[in-house]
Amino acid sequence: MRHHQGMSLLAIGINHNTASVEVREKVSFMPETMSESLRSILDLPGISETVILSTCNRSEIYCQSDKATESADALVNWLAASHHLDPAELKACTYVHTDDRVVDHISKVAAGLDSMVLGEPQILGQLKSAYAVAQEHKAVGSMLNFVFQHSFKVAKKVRTETAIGENAVSVAYAAVSLSTRIFEDLSTCKALLVGAGETIDLVARHLREKGLTQITVANRTLARAESLANEFNARACLLSDIPTELPHADIVISSTASQLPLIGKGMVERALKARKNKPMFMVDIAVPRDIEHEVGDLNDVFLYTVDDLRSVIEDNRRSRQVAAQEAERIIENQTEVFSSNVNIRAAGSVIRVMREKAHRVKQKELDKAKKSLAAGEDPEAVMQLLAHNLTNKLMHSPTVALRTAFEEGDPNANDWALKLFEIKP
Repeated sequence: MRHHQGMSLLAIGINHNTASVEVREKVSFMPETMSESLRSILDLPGISETVILSTCNRSEIYCQSDKATESADALVNWLAASHHLDPAELKACTYVHTDDRVVDHISKVAAGLDSMVLGEPQILGQLKSAYAVAQEHKAVGSMLNFVFQHSFKVAKKVRTETAIGENAVSVAYAAVSLSTRIFEDLSTCKALLVGAGETIDLVARHLREKGLTQITVANRTLARAESLANEFNARACLLSDIPTELPHADIVISSTASQLPLIGKGMVERALKARKNKPMFMVDIAVPRDIEHEVGDLNDVFLYTVDDLRSVIEDNRRSRQVAAQEAERIIENQTEVFSSNVNIRAAGSVIRVMREKAHRVKQKELDKAKKSLAAGEDPEAVMQLLAHNLTNKLMHSPTVALRTAFEEGDPNANDWALKLFEIKP
């Protein structure tokens, strides 16, 4: 890791890889106490800026601090105390990053490389909102602004230049994305969803996102079907209504806990006849199966099972892995760019101060010379004195500093002196 003049970044955190759900639950931050938490962190030694990111899979604190080690210890102790945890237990599952590594880490988080589901897009929104909240409470300054803007830009670059977010890795999404292979435009399709668990909930959500509005939910109890149907502006029916609903369904996705198949070959044959053999896309996500295996033998039916979906998901996972490697390279590159920008910013401020000092020396000597000329002194002599004084004053500080550096045995003194004054050794 390179040293940076202007960077003194610190990040500490826990995530799904380092801490159990029990610990993660305890370390979460509530929105209503966020301003209090931000203030408490700013009171810790060395910390001048901070942002808190808290999701169900991670809690992370980003800081600008001029005492990294001291601040990191103080942060872990503060976290443990404020969430009633044993500091040693917390320390065991906490990671600490500084400078470059902070920039690298936050970019990975923003791009979804550090998420449970590789490349998931929600985390970027959560990061943006954490940053906005910290801004609102005046907890961020120019350094963290610089870092967060950088991470948002990198996440966008990763999304546009790699396939990290494409290709679903959840069963529900894979089921819906398979249906788009059969039907080009889902907005004209009708769907029958059988079951009312979490998977069906997700399936309904993904179908709506793809423009499908006509959904019927069938379930063993009407109440459960209705509560899901209300959420998605859909119709509810009972499992016993499936034979009458089936002829209207272009897409059937089933996921119940039933021990026996709910949809048999005869029932589907009758539905196809009523549909005048318009094709049907069916996905059986249930284990054991909800749709009889023989249904797949019928013409005009495209039947997929969990195993088919698994292979789709596996392919997608692999392509995400490849994308993740490309993303890592992009992030590494961009972190280097960021670091040199920070160094340029730091150098810029040093150079500005140096020039301002030289400018003050020049102004003072120039004023003196003008006075002498006004008093009628010999212009030649005034110019000689001006040049002599300017050279002496400008060379004074570097000469003293160089002499001290040589006396203290600084190994770089010689090289720097020659570099600064462009003297060939």
